[in-house]
Amino acid sequence: MTKRALISVSDKAGIVEFAQELKKLGWDIISTGGTKVALDKAGVDTIAIDDVTGFPEMMDGRVKTLHPNIHGGLLARRDLDSHLQAAKDNHIELIDLVVVNLYPFKETILKPDVTYADAVENIDIGGPSMLRSAAKNHASVTVVVDPADYAVVLDELSANGETSFETRQRLAAKVFRHTAAYDALIAEYFTKQVGETKPEKLTITYDLKQPMRYGENPQQDADFYQKALPTDYSIASAKQLNGKELSFNNIRDADAAIRIIRDFKDRPTVVALKHMNPCGIGQADDIETAWDYAYESDPVSIFGGIIVLNREVDAATAKKMHAIFLEIIIAPSYSEEALEILTTKKKNMRILQLPFDAQEASQVEKEYTGVVGGLLVQNQDVIEENPADWKVVTKRQPTDQEKAALEFAWKSIKYVKSNGIIVTNDHMTLGVGPGQTNRVASVRIALDQAKDRLDGAVLASDAFFPFADNVEEIAAAGVKAIIQPGGSVRDQESIDMADKYGIAMVFTGVRHFRH
Repeated sequence: MTKRALISVSDKAGIVEFAQELKKLGWDIISTGGTKVALDKAGVDTIAIDDVTGFPEMMDGRVKTLHPNIHGGLLARRDLDSHLQAAKDNHIELIDLVVVNLYPFKETILKPDVTYADAVENIDIGGPSMLRSAAKNHASVTVVVDPADYAVVLDELSANGETSFETRQRLAAKVFRHTAAYDALIAEYFTKQVGETKPEKLTITYDLKQPMRYGENPQQDADFYQKALPTDYSIASAKQLNGKELSFNNIRDADAAIRIIRDFKDRPTVVALKHMNPCGIGQADDIETAWDYAYESDPVSIFGGIIVLNREVDAATAKKMHAIFLEIIIAPSYSEEALEILTTKKKNMRILQLPFDAQEASQVEKEYTGVVGGLLVQNQDVIEENPADWKVVTKRQPTDQEKAALEFAWKSIKYVKSNGIIVTNDHMTLGVGPGQTNRVASVRIALDQAKDRLDGAVLASDAFFPFADNVEEIAAAGVKAIIQPGGSVRDQESIDMADKYGIAMVFTGVRHFRH
């Protein structure tokens, strides 16, 4: 009995050659619409879908393959006489191979001027139905959704006259992943259209970007996936200009770094990051000076760190960065001379380019955190804060210089792991105390880093001070201004301690825990 294939594809890459080889192997080919036109034009003899169903394509192509003559031919179990008899009684011929890929829904909704009507019309119904029918019956039917699989199918058909069960099973699994991802995009689109913020089912889909050598540690397997609808300002979308492949920890750190610098738009800024914490932030009127400040913040920790700059990297700045070992440099652009300097004798240093003008769009993306047996979902901590809304709670008011420093410190503390403390002046970080199990320990670490540089320095805390001993430590070091959220039942004790030592204290009313 002659084998039959059904081919209906939107992505026509390689399909003519595939069909030609099938014909050489003696297969009949059923085809539809534009696919049939392409195959006929190439001289590949095909059977029209109408001739199989006995019905014309109708309703602008919405109905053409949803027919028992198609799905009966796909779903009939070859090992059950009752199925085969039913097919015979109803004049249904079996279909042994399905090659289908779907209407370009993703490509449609990515168009900036896409209309709701266009999106709806590009939801494929017949395609997924045929794929699912064929995949369900993979015991007998071969189903192909990816042109990359054409070669293996042809090789097996040529060698054995049929594909192996293992191949059909693998291809069926791929189909169900494909249709699940396709439906997930549709679900996400409609969920946004109707304004649903807490859907009862979370449907998200990602594409494999990069298999990784290992995860946080060599004993951990890991892979890097990218959103199916890519975020332009992201490490997943970054253009890599130099260096070896990013590691798991590189990606985590680089992501943290590009989040931090989003808050420093107004002036040239450089952020140095190490192990998910900023180890230096510098801001100036030019990018070279901003680098100097970031480097001087902590010349020890910056070694082997991640650097992100929010202005084009010039030759002068490149020379200074080239002088030390850095894992990754990220910027919106690089001068030709700067790029030559940075890549000289440093073939492994990763150099990434990102569209910084897409920063705002990246802030609306949700954060997903995996826990055993579940997933936590939250908005990013991108609340807009106005210093005019802050409250000075002490007798002493901050000076103008301290006000500028407090604003800089408050932007910087947001990305220090809790319990987080940071000491800065108005243009650079001086000491960072991250991730301690009690806040006074974080205070001591930050102050110790900043010692001998405390003239004009201020201190920020990501959350309220639980006890006044924090303020006493700060006062003993000589810091004269503090910014914190407030909100503790012991706030008054901290305020009283600040008044005792002539410290200005500002409450923001906003907490920035970062676990």
